[in-house]
Amino acid sequence: MRTGTPISRPSRQQQFEEVKSRIHSKLVDKLDLTRVGELKGDTLKREIRLVVEHLCDAEDTLLNREERERIVEEVIDEVLGLGPLELILKDPTVSDILINGPKSIYIERAGQMEKSEVEFRDGKHLLQIIDRIVSKVGRRIDETSPMVDARLEDGSRVNAIIPPLALDGAAVSIRRFGSNPLRLEDLLNFKAFTPEMVMLLEGCIKARCNIIIAGGTGSGKTTLLNTLSSFIGQEDRIVTIEDAAELQLQQDHIVRLETRPANIEGNGAITATDLVKNALRMRPERIIIGECRGGETLDMLQAMNTGHDGSMTTIHANTPRDAVARLETLVMMSGFELPVKAIRQQVAGAVDILIQANRLQGGPRRITAITEIVGMEQDTIVMQDIYKYTQKGIDDEGKAFGHFECTGVRPSFMNRLEAAGVRLPASAFRERVMMQA
Repeated sequence: MRTGTPISRPSRQQQFEEVKSRIHSKLVDKLDLTRVGELKGDTLKREIRLVVEHLCDAEDTLLNREERERIVEEVIDEVLGLGPLELILKDPTVSDILINGPKSIYIERAGQMEKSEVEFRDGKHLLQIIDRIVSKVGRRIDETSPMVDARLEDGSRVNAIIPPLALDGAAVSIRRFGSNPLRLEDLLNFKAFTPEMVMLLEGCIKARCNIIIAGGTGSGKTTLLNTLSSFIGQEDRIVTIEDAAELQLQQDHIVRLETRPANIEGNGAITATDLVKNALRMRPERIIIGECRGGETLDMLQAMNTGHDGSMTTIHANTPRDAVARLETLVMMSGFELPVKAIRQQVAGAVDILIQANRLQGGPRRITAITEIVGMEQDTIVMQDIYKYTQKGIDDEGKAFGHFECTGVRPSFMNRLEAAGVRLPASAFRERVMMQA
């Protein structure tokens, strides 16, 4: 009796992938590229579906109904969409997608991180999908330009970095912004802030106060900016400036501007500073910068100081005091040799309100402070908290809990709100604990 190493047979999953690969190759050969160029949207998808179903019928391999439908969907995703990512993107509960190489994909859902079962075939497959994402917004990624910021069609923000900088394969971070952005009611239901805080912020926007939203990565700054922008009147002309367009404002009169990286020769870059300077010539009522991260901060502050009241932006900072220090640092990056006192005078004269957003342990996002910048006292910027959030502990599910409180401070800009027709009840600023969250 002969013995030996048993012949290993391919698994059902391997067989499935082989069949799918063959069908994908045959699809490329069968497609009438001239006709594909004429078709769009659902019509193109139906055409490709018919071809793929015909190719499935022609395959000798026995496919059950579920496998056949899966092949059809996955091949369509491969041809028209973003391949394996389409499965995750169809899940509205996923807020972040983090890809650490072709076989390691993590997703965040309801503030909790988990490993996804979705994988790419190999590193080349992942690079093809990255290239498809960035080319749609006129960007490129290759060895000479291995880092890129881009966006998906639904506005989700994408950052990608590829080898040789990423040692274990291309790394991609996708911050989701769904087709149905969170509304004010949603944030109130999530206890991100209280109704009293909303009343104050609505009044500040209607009275054209200049607002900066500060927070760490993933704290909800952009979501908050989108939500608060709903208080801006339809008659205002708004100019938005972003590195990768992700703001979803609801007004009609909007001009959206986006920075541009340098071309392969290193020329043609358009920076946020360039766009802010150009925006000032476009007769804007309000300027909204998606995020201040460099020398454009000085131009933004000067715009706020010279008649463009009601402007808004976000910055990375963990506390209101850190936010002011960060503004000073960013102004220094403009290249102008300004004394620290002059920079602080610019900040104190330009910014009315700082809104601090934080992502707490376990995932909940809260506005942890609404702080007024009162002015200068000698060389120091004077600030006062109007509302704040105090964390009290961690619950059994590992989530932070605490309460919102009113400090009892009445904002010094109340006359300005009243002149704009905004009336807030005196009780809105009575010192007390307002809500547990």
